[in-house]
Amino acid sequence: MQSAFGGIDFGTSNSTVGVIRDGRARLVALEGEQPTLPSAVFFNFEDGYTYFGRRAISDYTDSIEGRLMRSLKSVLGSTLANEKTRIKARQIGFIDIIGLFIDHLKKRLEEDAGGPVESVVLGRPVQFVDDDMAADAKAQGELEKAARAQGFKHIAFQFEPIAAALDYEQKVAREELALIVDMGGGTSDFSIVRVSPERVRSTDRKADILANRGVHIGGTDFDRLLSIAHVMPELGYLTRTKDHKRNLPAAYFIDLATWQRINLVYTAKAMNDLRQIRYEAERADLVDRFIDVVGHRYGHAMAGLVERAKIALTDQPSAEVKVSLPGARFVAEITRAGLEDTISGDIERVAATVRQTIADAGVAASAITAVFLTGGSTAIPLAKRQILSLVPQASVIEGDMFGSVGLGLALDAQRKYA
Repeated sequence: MQSAFGGIDFGTSNSTVGVIRDGRARLVALEGEQPTLPSAVFFNFEDGYTYFGRRAISDYTDSIEGRLMRSLKSVLGSTLANEKTRIKARQIGFIDIIGLFIDHLKKRLEEDAGGPVESVVLGRPVQFVDDDMAADAKAQGELEKAARAQGFKHIAFQFEPIAAALDYEQKVAREELALIVDMGGGTSDFSIVRVSPERVRSTDRKADILANRGVHIGGTDFDRLLSIAHVMPELGYLTRTKDHKRNLPAAYFIDLATWQRINLVYTAKAMNDLRQIRYEAERADLVDRFIDVVGHRYGHAMAGLVERAKIALTDQPSAEVKVSLPGARFVAEITRAGLEDTISGDIERVAATVRQTIADAGVAASAITAVFLTGGSTAIPLAKRQILSLVPQASVIEGDMFGSVGLGLALDAQRKYA
């Protein structure tokens, strides 16, 4: 009989589901043969169905009438978590939409298991919300509520970098003091963990976890900063009013650059406000572009172009964000240097968090023998350079960029439920 438990890594950008099969951790195929599922939900107004992952994004970019939701994990612990959003004639709570996505993951898990699954370990960042214990506890409670509403009866949580450490430990040949780096779409989390082939069989690992820290900075933050710095000026951001007394209001530009806030621009009030802003703008032609982007519901697609440019800059010196709408045609070029300049402040906060994690562990940086990298944002050259410079003597192991946490959660679920 297959084990009726699993691990779910509900990520800001991508999600995975881990299980134990034939004594080994593996990932469940979530979309075709793909083990990763973009954390996206699309309410299709044309056929009335709800779609997830790549299909959700594809329908949206194919201009099918509907509503796309992304980066929903970022809502947890925020004021948006208690709010509802309009989906056609219905008002649906953000937590309920998260529940729909988790239910979709649960169905894939149960298909793989061949029956009901009621026990799960959910991954969570070290901090959902920086420096706010009450909001952090609230965020975990909201995620648990969403999972329980889908039929999970036994729910445990594990820090995402600890889950990644459990995956890494399956491959070590000797004892290591490892810095686990998990930089995802919404958070960057770090742990210092003692791992070894002998410890892998232990059920109580508390003494092996020397330190654990996180900061609410991830890939979607870099997308937002890139968009604000390099794309929003093409739509009028930081331009002046006709009387030269002030810049145009920034709020809608920031909303359009922020994955989980883009839908807030698609309201009648926002459109009325934008028309008033256009009337006051010195560069009304640029605000016309903004209005055209909103009118075509192109915000998520444009954010996707920014994300792709960021990814391309991992290997290329420059990349373009090209928008070709009837009333908004422009190209914004972003260079590697431009990316690094734009995100340098956030990367320094990430590096400071790593330094503090090492200090919390009470060990010298030179004592760390391995760095295990997971999460898509570890591919950003500046982030990798800054982190590795803190432990230059350590060997570097690059894990499954999007799957290590899900695999580790399955291993943790085996400890708890098998």
